[in-house]
Amino acid sequence: AVHQYLLEHSDPLDETQRWLIDRTTELGEIARMQIAPEQGAFLTLLTRVLDTRFAVEIGTFTGYSALCIARGLSSGGWLLCCDISEEWTAIAREAWARAGLSDRIELRIGPALETLSALATDTPIDFAFVDADKVNYRAYVEQLIPRLRSGGVIAVDNVLWSGRVLDPGANDGDTEAIRSFNTFARDHPLVDTIMLPIADGLTLLRKR
Repeated sequence: AVHQYLLEHSDPLDETQRWLIDRTTELGEIARMQIAPEQGAFLTLLTRVLDTRFAVEIGTFTGYSALCIARGLSSGGWLLCCDISEEWTAIAREAWARAGLSDRIELRIGPALETLSALATDTPIDFAFVDADKVNYRAYVEQLIPRLRSGGVIAVDNVLWSGRVLDPGANDGDTEAIRSFNTFARDHPLVDTIMLPIADGLTLLRKR
């Protein structure tokens, strides 16, 4: 009931967002990879607050988070999306076209670390969102921080991992990687860090 109240008192979903949620739900259990609606609204607002001209997303899936980020971009801004799946991102492309945002989003299919390492360093990143394979979280952020402008922000999803980060019996690779990343983010000397209880946990890192 509290969650429903929260949604009812935030910006409402539009037709394209509802279509994309429904289309992703049709995929079955894997639809859990889609971010929560309130998280999408937060990403749009955060992107606007940062006056984002260049954003990067690591892990696009069916494109809901990219849709929300692209809507928050400043005039002339663009979003670079990194993913390895042509199948899931085909749905994303359709959603972006429905929303009239295709010209603001560039999708590159391939390993994100390769895409990041090839980025020119003369175009600083204003905002980045990381929601991909957990074992590479630290590697992604280590690539992003040097390319981030001072005052820029990286948002990292699933940092609570359904509470498994607190379970001493959970020792699988993903859980261990998230625990390790959470400590790394907290202790990094170049960023201010806060973990927020949004959806499955969202950590914000602001470059000093």
